[in-house]
Amino acid sequence: MKQWNIDSWREMPVIQLPEYPDQAHLQQVENRLRKMPPLVFAGEVRELRRRLAQATEGKAFLLQGGDCAESFLEFSADNIRDTFKVLMQMAVVLTFGASSPVIKVGRVAGQFAKPRTSGTETINGLELPIYRGDIINGMDFSAESRTPDPERMLMAYHQAASTLNLLRAFAQGGLASLEQVHAWNLDFVANSPQSEQYSHLADRIDESLDFMRACGITAENSAAISETDFYTSHESLLLPYEQAMTRQDSLTGDWYDCSAHMLWIGDRTRQVEGAHVEFARGIHNPIGLKAGPTLPPEDLIRLIDLLNPENEAGRLNVIVRMGADNVESNLPNLIRAVEREGKKVLWSCDPMHGNTIKADNGYKTREVSKVLTEVKQFFEVHRAEGTYAGGVHFEMTGQNVTECIGGARPVTVDSLGNRYHTHCDPRLNADQALELAYLIAETMKDCRKLSNQ
Repeated sequence: MKQWNIDSWREMPVIQLPEYPDQAHLQQVENRLRKMPPLVFAGEVRELRRRLAQATEGKAFLLQGGDCAESFLEFSADNIRDTFKVLMQMAVVLTFGASSPVIKVGRVAGQFAKPRTSGTETINGLELPIYRGDIINGMDFSAESRTPDPERMLMAYHQAASTLNLLRAFAQGGLASLEQVHAWNLDFVANSPQSEQYSHLADRIDESLDFMRACGITAENSAAISETDFYTSHESLLLPYEQAMTRQDSLTGDWYDCSAHMLWIGDRTRQVEGAHVEFARGIHNPIGLKAGPTLPPEDLIRLIDLLNPENEAGRLNVIVRMGADNVESNLPNLIRAVEREGKKVLWSCDPMHGNTIKADNGYKTREVSKVLTEVKQFFEVHRAEGTYAGGVHFEMTGQNVTECIGGARPVTVDSLGNRYHTHCDPRLNADQALELAYLIAETMKDCRKLSNQ
């Protein structure tokens, strides 16, 4: 294996990158980004790796969720707050219901770029570059909007910095306190079955807190009650931005991509000899690797060897995104190959990307029933193989959207257009996300009972 350096990826085949018409402008922006303060810090990244190592051993659970693609236009404190609240609700359902520590990682503060099937699209005979996310170009179908603009990387950096400031305030400033469990409920889910179930759980937590308070343990003297740790992640897709945000740690000499705590490689950019794998193998962040139905077991092993040559727990997260119809036939072979080679990986389930369909009315959507089925099958396969189902990775929002059909309070095909706000892929709303959390908690409890028999 050749020696890694910060721009060795530029010598490798690369896909899914935009064609910037002004390379000198791109270089200027990259140089400006290199001088910007880091968004996250090496010590935070090392702590996340330590916690993910616990999840690899079945001692914690990874909850990774957030927006499909962050937007410049919809950026607001309220949207960030509401998404944070839903993730906190899901986390407390899992922690209390499944008796498992939960590692909270958001798809936020950097999830601006999206891989696309085609590089262009044609409308009324006019062909223009495809929309690749706000960090690259705009959604409006015009030559000016669709031309990749390096300045957008600076806009994304500043929005990510603002988002992180707010998330840190939420996590450490009181909103994350367990004493706020009732306040995390959003108004538009107040009358849903999930809300009623959640309120009962919140009442039980309040009773537990009253007991602890009587024993002298309060939010004022226990950070475990009043604060939480919240990490950020995004797909490592736009490599010029990722390289510009990579710094060498002064304490260890290791390289960290300081745009996020965790980065992942998508199913479309996981080529063994590709630029995205080459970049990721040299940074010391936890790395996610999307594993779709076309990934052969032998390629997975080669990728694990490249990305985690020291076989360290907490370094690599295999994010399985098979689709509900492919989990039982494809996942066992991947697990058996990893177990046979003695590789230490965290397995998590992405039940979203393999279950995307186009409705009769033209909207891209996902059926909640398919999402839940894939999660169930993911757990069942791991139980059968004697391995740990260590996490879930999904697209959601705290907004009251109608993008995924079904759920306990169902969204219908006819109602998709009511509040269809996504810029790319359909997301679960708060109701549907809570339904997923309860399913996971019950499944984890069942798996624990069966393993103890």
